[in-house]
Amino acid sequence: MEWKAQPIVRRKSRQIKVGPVLVGGGAPISVQSMTCTDTLQVEATLQQIQALADAGADIVRVSVPSLEAAECFKLLCAQSSVPLVADIHFDYKIALACADYGAAALRINPGNIGARAKVEAVCRSAADHGIPIRVGVNSGSLDKDLIHKYGSPCPDAMVEAALRSADILESHQFKDYAFSVKASELNLCLESYRKLAAATDAPLHLGVTEAGGLLGGTVLSSIGIGMLLAEGIGDTLRVSLAADPVEEIKVGFAILKSLHLRTRGVEVVACPTCARRGIDVVGIVSALEQRLADIAQPLKLAVMGCVVNGPGEAAHADIAVCGGGNGQCLIYEDGKLQGKFPAAQSLDLLEKRVRAKAAQAVKA
Repeated sequence: MEWKAQPIVRRKSRQIKVGPVLVGGGAPISVQSMTCTDTLQVEATLQQIQALADAGADIVRVSVPSLEAAECFKLLCAQSSVPLVADIHFDYKIALACADYGAAALRINPGNIGARAKVEAVCRSAADHGIPIRVGVNSGSLDKDLIHKYGSPCPDAMVEAALRSADILESHQFKDYAFSVKASELNLCLESYRKLAAATDAPLHLGVTEAGGLLGGTVLSSIGIGMLLAEGIGDTLRVSLAADPVEEIKVGFAILKSLHLRTRGVEVVACPTCARRGIDVVGIVSALEQRLADIAQPLKLAVMGCVVNGPGEAAHADIAVCGGGNGQCLIYEDGKLQGKFPAAQSLDLLEKRVRAKAAQAVKA
């Protein structure tokens, strides 16, 4: 009997709607990113939004630091193919403008948005436009009174900041909100999310803030977000990287794939290579990741250097290749050997077969 992992039991949360994307309530975990272009540069920002959408982004967040930027955000909303979240800090009037201009959701930071009356004004505007609010708590911008109370950022301070804002929203019968409690210190981030998950049924947006560059940020985010998802916590996520934001989408889906929570695109299983390899595993994998990046259909591809583990991995892959020695490689499809081929042709053969199988799946 084939062994299968037990499915993750997700935390029960209420559901909100970000444009057409459902968040919480058992909906698929959505993947987000944020533009890094100057919002005043509308065409460049639109191009980045589309690049993120092409990579699979369900939701894109855009920084709106001024009322002038809000005017540009209006143009972005009118032309974007994915729902846009307006990221607001300091000036609540910008949030009001973005709600008027077509934002699918508003993100506010309770540590800098200001007095209760300002949060209430944003709440009323969101309710009038039928859009949700994400209360984004960050360890680096907690209210001064919470820092005084707790001495430094800690899980209890993070959770209190979130629930304090929720009290304001719910006093106006507004429940279409989500939370995030992000920190760059991994254990602080994890414990804050765990405590908040136990204290509310609101959807949770996962992320490790200021995680770092492509390598370090991927590792830190994968550990933090992955641990929470494995515990059933999380309804949407953003991997924060000091890198091209398209990489954030790729890493986000990779995390979800590894936990069998969501699939998109080609999953590549590859051996680390050794002296037995009969094909250029590293080169083939690198090239395939670039060549097949446009395929959204979930497929599993195994690239194995030799026949030690190659046939075994091939049995669980849609398409597989393994080095066969003497300049030859073995190609498998649905676990069945298709024959021996010149190893020099393996890259082109794999791409051709993957694209054909993806096309068949789409037609089916």
